[in-house]
This record gives sequence, structure tokens and C-alpha cells, in this order.
Amino acid sequence: MSEIKCPKCGEVFTVDESGYAAIIKQVRDEEFARDLDKRIKELKDHLSREHELELKSALAEAENIKSDKYEKEIEKLSEDMHKLEEEKNSYKTKIMELESELKSSEDKKQIAVMEAVKKAEDKTHDLEKDLMHEKENTKILLAEKDTQIEFYKDLKTKMSTKMVGETLEQHCEIQFNQIRATAFRNAYFEKDNDARTGSKGDYIFRENDEAGNEIVSIMFEMKNENDTTATKHKNEDFFKELDKDRKEKNCE
Repeated sequence: MSEIKCPKCGEVFTVDESGYAAIIKQVRDEEFARDLDKRIKELKDHLSREHELELKSALAEAENIKSDKYEKEIEKLSEDMHKLEEEKNSYKTKIMELESELKSSEDKKQIAVMEAVKKAEDKTHDLEKDLMHEKENTKILLAEKDTQIEFYKDLKTKMSTKMVGETLEQHCEIQFNQIRATAFRNAYFEKDNDARTGSKGDYIFRENDEAGNEIVSIMFEMKNENDTTATKHKNEDFFKELDKDRKEKNCE
């Protein structure tokens, strides 16, 4: 048997071994529970402090990382903004240059158009002057032509039949001599002055080859008449006399 004194009232009472063991066990269980609770609390406090420190460290590290990241992002954004600003200024400069070139091109085009218009106006003015000059010259030439026509009409009226014929002879001789050097180098066209047989033709044409042999000979009888000539003749009227003169001068 064992005696146990109550700590509150001081009363002493007796318990058997099993009861005593149960009380001891209960006390031990209570102390163990208190110790366990205390230990758990201490562990919790310790873990809480460690967790708080780790959390603060993690937060600080996160803040640092966040700060570095933001600073880098801000720096990159700043660089990008600077580049964009430079590109913007570059585009502004190009736009100003293009506007300047466009204005210069428009000015040049306007100047070119004005110059072309001025040239066209000057050319038109010159052509008008030339046209007026040509008209004046034409009037003068027409007046001179009319004067010459009147002169030749008057001359033709005054000329005798013989004079008209001689004028035709001179014209033919002049025309022949103009082309003789190129077309008739071995020929001559001359007036027939041989009247020993009592008559003669007007002109004789003779042409030789390179060896000096005569290849062509023609006797010409040239007659011309005024429009006002009273007695008109036909070519047949002169054939007989022409044939006689041709044979006498050995012409074909």
C-alpha cells in the first residue's frame, strides 16, 4: 500500500499498487503531454522563425530578381524607345527630303513647261514673221512676174516674125550649151551660115563617136509665131525646103 498526500488540501490517503501505478502513469502521461506540447510549440516557433527568415530571404531575393529584371526591361525599353525615336527622326528627315525633292521637281517641271511654252510662242512668233515676210516676198514676186508678163506681152506684140524665130534659135542654143559638157561631149549645135546654094537651114546638129566618125546629123528649121501673127503656117509648109537644105549639107 502507498500513501499519497493531496497537494491542494494536504489530506493523506492510501492507494494500492495498481492505483498508485495508475496515478503515476497519469501524472507521467500529463507531464509527457505537457513536454510534448511544449516541444511541439518550440518546434513550431523555431520552424516559424526559420520559415519567416527563409520567406524574407526568398522575398528579398525575389525583390532583387524582380528589380534586376525590371531594370533590364526598363533599360531595354529605353533603348528600344531611343531606336524608335531615331527611326522616327530618320523618317521625318526622309519625308522632308522627299517633300523638298518633290517641290524641286514640281518647280523644275513648271519651269520646263514655261520654257517650252516660251519657245513655242517664240517659234510661233518667228513663223508668223517668216510667213509675213514670205507673203511680202510673194507679193513682190507676183508683182515682178506680172511686170515681166506685161513686158514680154508687149515685146512679143512688137517683135516681127523674124525676131520671134531668132529668139527661139537663141533659146535652143543656150539650152544645148548648158548640157553639152555632160550629155553631148562629141557633138555641136551651130547656126547654118552656108548659103552658097541660095538657101540654108537654121541650125545643124552633128555628133561623132570616140573615133571621130559621124553617127548623127540633123538639119533644123526653126519657126515661131506670135499669137497675133496674121499668116499662120504649118510644119508641112517647110518640109520641102528643109529636105533640100538637109541634102545639100549632107545631113541625114
